[in-house]
Amino acid sequence: MSASRSSSREPRSSPRNCHRTSTSKSGAIRVPESAATPANSQTRVGGETSTNGGTPPPASAPLASPILARGTQPITAQRGTKLRARNWRAEGLLRMFENVLEVGENAAELIVYASLGKAARNWDEACRIVTSLLELDEAETLILQTGAAVGVMSTKRDSPMVLSAVNNTVGNWATSDRFYERYRAGQTIWGGLTAAAWQYIGRQGVLQGTYELLREVLVQHYDATAEGRWMLTAGLGGMGSAQPISARILGLSSLTVEIDQVKIDRALAVGGIDVQAPTLDDALALIEAARAEGIPAAVALHANAAAVFTELASRGVTPDIVTDQTAAHDARYGYVPLEYTLDAWISARETEPERVEALARASMAQQVEAMLTLQERGSVAFENGNNLRVKALEHLGEGETARVNRIPGFMEAYLRPLFARGIGPFRWVCLSGDVDDQLTMDALASSLFPDRPEVAEWLALAGVHVPQQGLPARSCWLGHGERSRLAQAANELVADGRLTAPVLFSRDHLDSAGMTHPRIGTEGMRDGSDGVTDWPLLDAMLLSTAGADLVAIHSGGGGYTGWMQSAGVSIVADGRPETLERLRLALDLDTGLGVIRHAAAGYEEASVAIARGGETGDAPIAALGLAAHSASAGPATPAPEPQALSASSDTDPEGNARA
Repeated sequence: MSASRSSSREPRSSPRNCHRTSTSKSGAIRVPESAATPANSQTRVGGETSTNGGTPPPASAPLASPILARGTQPITAQRGTKLRARNWRAEGLLRMFENVLEVGENAAELIVYASLGKAARNWDEACRIVTSLLELDEAETLILQTGAAVGVMSTKRDSPMVLSAVNNTVGNWATSDRFYERYRAGQTIWGGLTAAAWQYIGRQGVLQGTYELLREVLVQHYDATAEGRWMLTAGLGGMGSAQPISARILGLSSLTVEIDQVKIDRALAVGGIDVQAPTLDDALALIEAARAEGIPAAVALHANAAAVFTELASRGVTPDIVTDQTAAHDARYGYVPLEYTLDAWISARETEPERVEALARASMAQQVEAMLTLQERGSVAFENGNNLRVKALEHLGEGETARVNRIPGFMEAYLRPLFARGIGPFRWVCLSGDVDDQLTMDALASSLFPDRPEVAEWLALAGVHVPQQGLPARSCWLGHGERSRLAQAANELVADGRLTAPVLFSRDHLDSAGMTHPRIGTEGMRDGSDGVTDWPLLDAMLLSTAGADLVAIHSGGGGYTGWMQSAGVSIVADGRPETLERLRLALDLDTGLGVIRHAAAGYEEASVAIARGGETGDAPIAALGLAAHSASAGPATPAPEPQALSASSDTDPEGNARA
């Protein structure tokens, strides 16, 4: 990209600043004064007065970001090549902040997904973050503490632009009750995995992961054949809505139960669901008709998941696959008990939260009992990363642990061999907003990895099947060496103008080194390290030394409190020569640590990846002491041979990126 095109920016007078800053005598720290300003007091906003209680600047004053309207207008991420910030690194992060709200579930409350996953602590803090990014120089780092801007530090040009830590709490304090108390007091948030790190790209963010998961289920249990089979699941939220799309790509029919009609309508509008059935009988008839015709159908049913799963178990109906992706991790805000309608539940969770939680856990236990019954009859059942089994056991009691855990977690059962090689949910976002840039990136990624034809196959599928959401983005499972190769190649395309604006690279926190969660990403680790959080913390430190643009460390909130630690990364390919080294370091260190983590736990796939220099053969990993680690972990299980997947005729190249 030409220098003039990449660096054009609006005059400095245009941002509507929500805070002033003070500078220490050394100039090393700037603290947003308004961070200590009482609610409803007034501060100067770009030459005008703004009230911290929520009143935006006058409509006649153009806003540098729609976030500065404080939820009074729709939020759409900036498109085009014009800079508002002082550099593309900060501009890219600002556009991603806007984008997670554009594609999120409830922008008015700053909620991105999963009932409580927020992009910032409140609107005052969101405003402070925006104006801090607008003013941020490359030799400065914005510090975010649980969704609040607390300072700008003088660092150096190749340091991170943003460092963020969200809800990290010592063990004895990491309880759901304490989280909710502090959440109500405005002292904390749950940042999700990618919400407060501004990396969420909508349903496609988990789409390929869901695709790879269901593909492996079919390979392991059904000879890689989807034809005539169907899946029972629940949840059409930001993550769950990827389930029927991924199933349909594979030629698999699905019945998805959702209690919120708004979410069903949203899925219908973008083609994620083919049809809504008025009753369970109608839903089953549609599934049977699809089976007879050999064409997969994505069916939604407006109902309670526990009720429908129990009814199917009692009727003797046996789906081929059974799972769930409701927000079951949060018994207060994420799962509607059998005893409530949706509206009654929304009210009751504020007036009688303890009763709501108890009833939700009882309903989850009933749903899990139904899943166990279906499993005994021949369904392939698994938990899809939402702590459903944990919440059911809180009702059933620890004595039922072994029985409930007959339902395996998805990572341990199906996806760990990929993580052991450093292959996981990578993603990129075209900051221009230009779909042509996305097509250029898809073509580039498709051409770079001939030894892994599944990459090009996925991108072809994604191009056909993935609905656009927000800034043009793609999720693609790439491994060690592959991510940096793609990012550096993209940087060259930005430099020579074949991409009209920079591209931001990121990933899901659920990645090879990025997450510890003993019931999701690290369940059943061979060396027993399921709950060890050293790895995501080391990952964040490495990413900071590499000069990634944003590095975040998150811990669990709500029902995930005490269950997880994760690290996230974002880095902008802005076309400058000096960016190449930061891209290589950040992306190779990230996946390299993941490979080391799995090799240390005894996974042969990781040791093979180390020996051959990653997926590309030119990304060396200097791992130490692995023979001793592997010996203590026990014998490794060889990776299964890849198999071709047979699907129905409409599952040719499609497009949904997952990560």
